[in-house]
Amino acid sequence: MDLQSRYATTETIIRKYADMIFRLAFAQVRSKNNADDIFQEVFLRYIRKNPSFRSEEHRKAWLIRVTINCSKKFWSSAWKRKVVPLEDNLTFSLPEENELDDALKKLAPKYRSVVHLFYYEGYSVEQIGKILNIKQSTVRTQLTRARAQLHKILEGEF
Repeated sequence: MDLQSRYATTETIIRKYADMIFRLAFAQVRSKNNADDIFQEVFLRYIRKNPSFRSEEHRKAWLIRVTINCSKKFWSSAWKRKVVPLEDNLTFSLPEENELDDALKKLAPKYRSVVHLFYYEGYSVEQIGKILNIKQSTVRTQLTRARAQLHKILEGEF
């Protein structure tokens, strides 16, 4: 494959999966700027590695897995551990900020992953298990615990 056609193919893949990757990254880090960084890292890895896939579903699963791994790396990075948040005196709010968003921020990243893949991306428990390389029973348990925590968090606000 020549460079021109590889570029066109890569551009098509980025356009096809851009929204999904950004939403998943945002679901993990709950920050637009950090989600942008993860988004760029995922597609940079895709371009550098130029992996081959058995099917389009395999490509999609690979992109999801890389997004989750990049999100985990973000949370464990030395930079993130040493950053001190600024006081929250901003008078405006972003459209994605609401009660549910605040509640999702309080969930552990592993719960955010399964909630996002199940509710926003429409994956089944079986598919989530394969993508995250965990047992289906673990996915069900994490979904149940995430729902319970969200219920408790949101109930306290109302």
